[in-house]
Amino acid sequence: MNINSSLFIQCLVFLVLAWVTMKFIWPPMIKAIDERRAKIAEGLDAAARGNKSLEAAKIAAMTFEKEGRAKAHDILTDAEKRAQAIEASAKEKAVLEAQRIINAAKADAAQEIVRAKEILRDQVSGLVVAGAEQILRREINAQNHSDLLAQFKAQL
Repeated sequence: MNINSSLFIQCLVFLVLAWVTMKFIWPPMIKAIDERRAKIAEGLDAAARGNKSLEAAKIAAMTFEKEGRAKAHDILTDAEKRAQAIEASAKEKAVLEAQRIINAAKADAAQEIVRAKEILRDQVSGLVVAGAEQILRREINAQNHSDLLAQFKAQL
């Protein structure tokens, strides 16, 4: 065996195998690598979109929460205003009712005062008439008059 011929054959086999590898094996491998690279790029893009969506969802949630808190605050403020309005209305009604009751009581008291004065006038006039009768029945005397007046004072 000759070293030149075996080296030549080995070179020839190497070149044939290199050509077969480059022609039939290398293109599917490159295609698989490119597909894998594309899938990885799509996965990274999807992850980036997911992160962006997550951030957008967080911002939307924060906005929704702020709106909810603002709405709750507005509702509480409205409720407080309504409560104050109801309280003011109730106070106003109570004041009006109290004023009405006071006026009615004053009117009743005034009527009772008028009745008492009338009764007192009737009694005084009766006493005056009785006193005049007694004065006229007795003789006219200063001492008797003063005694009668003292009796009238005692009766009043």
